[in-house]
Amino acid sequence: MRVATVLHHPVRPVPSYRSTLFTPSPAKMKTLRFSFSHRSTKFKVLAAKKQLPELRSRKQKQDGENLLSRDQKAEEGFDLGWLPAFPHVLIASMSNFLFGYHIGVMNGPIVSIAKELGFEGNPILEGLVVSIFIAGAFVGSISSGSLADKLGCRRTFQIDTIPLILGAIISAQAHSLDEMLWGRFLVGLGIGVNTVLVPIYISEVAPTKYRGSLGTLCQVGTCLGIITSLFLGIPAEDDPHWWRTMLYIASLPGFILALGMQFTVESPRWLCKGGMLNDAKAVIANLWGESEINKAIEEFQLVIKKDGSDLDSQWSELLEEPHSRVAFIGGALFLLQQFAGINGVLYFSSLTFQDVGITDGALASLLVGVTNFAGALCASYLMDKEGRQKLLIGSYLGMAISMLLVVGATSLPLDEDFSHNLSILGTLFYIFTFAIGAGPVTGLVIPELSSNRTRGKIMGFSFSVHWVCNFLVGLFFLDLVETFGVAPVYAGFGGVSLLSALFAYYFIVETKGRSLEEIEMSLNANSTPGNK
Repeated sequence: MRVATVLHHPVRPVPSYRSTLFTPSPAKMKTLRFSFSHRSTKFKVLAAKKQLPELRSRKQKQDGENLLSRDQKAEEGFDLGWLPAFPHVLIASMSNFLFGYHIGVMNGPIVSIAKELGFEGNPILEGLVVSIFIAGAFVGSISSGSLADKLGCRRTFQIDTIPLILGAIISAQAHSLDEMLWGRFLVGLGIGVNTVLVPIYISEVAPTKYRGSLGTLCQVGTCLGIITSLFLGIPAEDDPHWWRTMLYIASLPGFILALGMQFTVESPRWLCKGGMLNDAKAVIANLWGESEINKAIEEFQLVIKKDGSDLDSQWSELLEEPHSRVAFIGGALFLLQQFAGINGVLYFSSLTFQDVGITDGALASLLVGVTNFAGALCASYLMDKEGRQKLLIGSYLGMAISMLLVVGATSLPLDEDFSHNLSILGTLFYIFTFAIGAGPVTGLVIPELSSNRTRGKIMGFSFSVHWVCNFLVGLFFLDLVETFGVAPVYAGFGGVSLLSALFAYYFIVETKGRSLEEIEMSLNANSTPGNK
C-alpha cells in the first residue's frame, strides 16, 4: 500500500496495513467522553487451565447471564455494543486517512513539482522525492513502540501530529529539492509512528466482540484518503501550482487529529499497567459497560503480574519466548504481504487500463481506489463473523487466482480484447481480495497475538520489515519486468500468495472473540515446558 522506486517511476505504497504537548495527568484529567477447531504447528491457542480457572468460570457465568439479552438485541437488529468505542476509533483512524492522502498526493503532481523545483526529467530524483517518505516511515516505526510504552497511545498520537503538520507545510512551501525532501521525510516519520499506533490503540480500546470490525477502519481510512487526494488532484491537470494547495490541505487532518485525540480515551490496559486503576475502570465502564469492569481488571492484573508493571519493555525481550514467535510471525506476514506484489500490481494497473482505452490516469486510479474501498467494507463485515485466519487464507488464495488470470491473459494466444478484459478482471479481483484479508488482517492480528508488555515493540519491528520490503519491491519491480517479462513476475507474485496462504494456515491462530489477555495467557502457557 505504499510508495515508489528510486530508479524508475514512483510505485505508490498501498494499504495492507496517534496529545497536545501539555496534557494533564490522567488522575486529574476528566476526559470528555462520547455519548454514544483449527490445526496449527506449535502455536495452538489452548485454554490456560492452570492460570485462568477462576477467570474462565466467572466469564462463563457472566456470559450466561447476558446471553439472552444480547441474542435478543442481535435478532432485533439493535446490537450497538460497538457504538461507544466507535468515535474514539474513528478519530484514531484519521491517521490512516492522512496516510492514504499522502500516498495519493504525489500520484499526478510529481511532474509539476519536478518542473517547478528544477529536477524535471531526472527519474532518480523524482523517485527520491517519493521514496524519502519510506525512509521517514521506517524511522518512525522503530521509535513508535518506545513512545507508546512510555507516553501512552493518546499522547503519542498528539505529539506525532507535529511532524505531520510541519512536513506538509514545509513541502507546500518548498522552493528547492532539499526543502521538499525534508518535508516528505517528516511526513513519513509521522506516518511511520501512526501506522503502528492505530492498530495497537484500536485493539486495546475496542470491545472484544467488535475488535475485528473496528480494526478494519484502518484500511477504510487509508482508502478514503487515497480517493480524496485523487479527487482534489483533478485541478492539477490545468493548474501547475495546484500541488502546493494539495499539500497545504494535507496539514488540516493533522490539526483535526491533535484536537480530536483530546476528547478520546487512553488505552485502559496502559492505564492499568501505569497504576491508574480508577481511570482504567472509568474507560472500561464508558466503552465496554460497567458489567465488564471486574472481569477486565482481573485479566489486566493477571497479565501485569506475570509480565511486570514497568511501562517500557526492552528490544532484547523479542528474543525470548513467546515474544520471539510473535515477532517472527509479524515480520513474516508483512514480508509475504509485500512480496505478494501489491505495489507492483498497483503500478502496472495503469498500463493495464491504458490497454483497454482508459488513458486517464486519475480515472484508472479511482477505479482501483473504489475497488480497494469495497473490499475494506466487506472485510469490516466479515472480520468478526468468519475470523482472521479464514479471511487471510481466502484473501491470498484469491490473489493467487487473480495472478493466474493475468498471467494467462498476457501469455496465452487469446483474442486481444478478451485478453485485455481478462487482465482488468484479474487486476481488480486481486486488489479486492487483498483488501478483504491481506491488507487489514495483517495489521490487526499482530497486536492481538502480542503480549501487553511487548506489543509496541513487536508492532514497530513488524512495520519496519514492511517498509524495507516496500522499498525493495518499488526499487526492483520494473527491472524484473524488463528482464523477465510481466507473466513470470506476476507468476512469482501468485506463488508468494500461495505460500502466504500456507503460512496463515500453519502459523496463524484464530483470535476472534478472545480477549487480548486470554490470548496472551494461553500463548504463555504453551511456551512453558510440557505445553508444547
